[in-house]
Amino acid sequence: MSVLEVRDVWKAFGDNTVLKGVDLTLEEHDVVVLIGASGSGKSTLLRTINLIERIDDGQLILSGDDISDPGVDMDKVRARIGVVFQQFNLFPHMRVIDNVTLAARKVHGENPAAARERAAELLAKFGLGDKLRDYPDRLSGGQQQRVAIVRAILTNPELLLLDEITSALDPMLVGEVLDLVRGLKDTGSTILMATHEMAFAREVADRVVFMHGGRILEAGSPKDIFDNPQQPETREFLARVTHH
Repeated sequence: MSVLEVRDVWKAFGDNTVLKGVDLTLEEHDVVVLIGASGSGKSTLLRTINLIERIDDGQLILSGDDISDPGVDMDKVRARIGVVFQQFNLFPHMRVIDNVTLAARKVHGENPAAARERAAELLAKFGLGDKLRDYPDRLSGGQQQRVAIVRAILTNPELLLLDEITSALDPMLVGEVLDLVRGLKDTGSTILMATHEMAFAREVADRVVFMHGGRILEAGSPKDIFDNPQQPETREFLARVTHH
């Protein structure tokens, strides 16, 4: 059974149709990377999957469940999906360990001590073992983003959505966040991510999906998309972003 099926999804904001019949399937352990210019629909697609935006037409299926059904329990669906946005969205008044374990404790009803123990292990694994008691403002942007990712994966989500998670970072810090995503790929996470980091997309993606004007224009292996793009729009986009 597929982890995620996006079936003919449409979404408009007023007169602006942002998603135009998007079809996409992710199998377990897939890492699928969305590329495309700003405004091509990547972030909106991720936001509809997490039910931040409700779709106008089509279907979203998460592990066999129709999550686009208007009667669905949105909190229960969101509890199954890990999300990391451009902005770290950490609670400034809470220490790192409390930020990371919040969903595990409050949403999943996990034993707080057990949640903290797992969180401490994960944070240590990702080089943040000495930051447990720190408040977010004591951390660099890269550290904050790594904390946000650890928070998203602590509850073992069925699907991880990563939306331009390096775009707000100093270039020096991008690498450490991407290293963490490489680690997640190695542990078998199912990931759908939007990124501007083409070299990274080429390296980690199982499939690269090029979005343009609210549609998926082209999808294939990184080799197919980067070395032999079929659509003129894909070629033009790649020429623009890979030959600075």
